[in-house]
Amino acid sequence: MIATQYKITLPSDYDMNIIKDRVKKNGHKTDGFQDLKFKLYLITEKGINRNRQNSYCPLYLWKGSSGLNKFLFNGFYDNILNSFGWQRVNVGIPLIDTTSSHIKQSKYLYQITGRIQPQESLLNLKDKIAEELPVMENTHYLVTYNPDKWEYDAFYFLTDLDILNEMNGIIYKILHIS
Repeated sequence: MIATQYKITLPSDYDMNIIKDRVKKNGHKTDGFQDLKFKLYLITEKGINRNRQNSYCPLYLWKGSSGLNKFLFNGFYDNILNSFGWQRVNVGIPLIDTTSSHIKQSKYLYQITGRIQPQESLLNLKDKIAEELPVMENTHYLVTYNPDKWEYDAFYFLTDLDILNEMNGIIYKILHIS
């Protein structure tokens, strides 16, 4: 599996209803897309949930590279290029995946980013990361890592925000899940 995300930062006075309408009209187009386990249409809005900026940040989890390649190179990603310009696509390799079909009920995604420090062995790294993560009862999550940056991202699927004890990550609103 492969996770991808691009983060489009928008001006602080950007009308986020433009993104919301875009997703309402087009979000269904990735429902059932080849090799796609899920796509989350995510936004942050300046001043809401401690977010400092407006952004559009879709997150994808691909079952394999064929669907990702089709999306990027067969014209589907051109909609992003034409609307928002050239974007860097962040890539992560799933390390822990507790997601299920229940994520469709989620309204928010909470993202925490951590560093993987230089060490003599990566043996049991998965367990070490799992120990560092906050425990949230009855919550599905996905942890990805990028060995190019030696970082990991933990994504928690939430139905409400009351479960969050700390706010040191990014809270995205989920507009649609494919």
